[in-house]
Amino acid sequence: MIDIRKIQLQPLRKRQHDLDLMVIKPLSTKRDVDGTLVKVARKIVEAKQAGAATVFMMGAHILRSGVQRYIIDLLSRGYISCISTNGAGVIHDYEFSLIGATTECVAKYIRDGNFGMWTETGRINEIINKAFPDGPGLGEAVGRAILEGDFPYKDISLFAQAFKHNIPITVHVGIGFDIIHGHPNFDGAATGAASNKDFLTFAGIIRQIQNGVVMNFGSAVTAPEVFLKALSMARNIARQEGQSLNHFTTLVCDLLDLPSDYSVEAPKGSAAYYFRPWKTMLVRTVADGGTGYYVRGDHAETVPALWTAINMAEGLSPSGDNAK
Repeated sequence: MIDIRKIQLQPLRKRQHDLDLMVIKPLSTKRDVDGTLVKVARKIVEAKQAGAATVFMMGAHILRSGVQRYIIDLLSRGYISCISTNGAGVIHDYEFSLIGATTECVAKYIRDGNFGMWTETGRINEIINKAFPDGPGLGEAVGRAILEGDFPYKDISLFAQAFKHNIPITVHVGIGFDIIHGHPNFDGAATGAASNKDFLTFAGIIRQIQNGVVMNFGSAVTAPEVFLKALSMARNIARQEGQSLNHFTTLVCDLLDLPSDYSVEAPKGSAAYYFRPWKTMLVRTVADGGTGYYVRGDHAETVPALWTAINMAEGLSPSGDNAK
């Protein structure tokens, strides 16, 4: 095995950052909103009224698109019950909160083995290690550390703001996927245990998905696979209790071109068959009474558009729920 103790780290001040705070967008109402997002927004408002879960799953690139304020506004108003992401989501959120910048040129830094080898970013491992074995899950541990620590830009941290508003944020880690896994202070047992707690928390929230909404912005593998397993667990227990988890809405926002009728899986052998958000979230998991929706577009456009549509639907709510 490689001797991880020999890894040398560099301070973040030596890194050339590809993104800074200029990418963070202010809240702004969109003029044109896709009709599909209007339908989903109404389902989200209805889910809030019914006390059903609304789950926001995302890949890490959504943080690079600068839509943090939109997501934070929705969670603060009760329109998101849980945020779920991968390990890279933690890293981008942490770096933005700490130094107001994130992302590096992989092609440049991989040449000499400095890719991902940044001292301050590796402190995420220390937060996770401190929580092991009896502490909180990974998302909660990082959220608390950012909210209570010396992070100048914690106002745009999804983790800090989720913790502040008591909204679970779950992190689903694959060992070796993230740059901090190559650091000398990485403890696989601690990370695995913390992420496992998050997975069990996520599965518990899926127990509340009847009449709710599950969204996936830009996660091609992690989100659909985690949702699939959690839904099976939740349905297993629900069946034993004489309950059903078959009526909910799914939304996938991504860049792949899908046919107009995406309610049927792509044929086996085609490349599209292996696009898990399609077959898992738009077909298989909603086949017994749910509805799946797909919107093609960049996160910088789809998230603000969904936020706008929810604000519109909030005004149309039968209960007159206009709380901000």
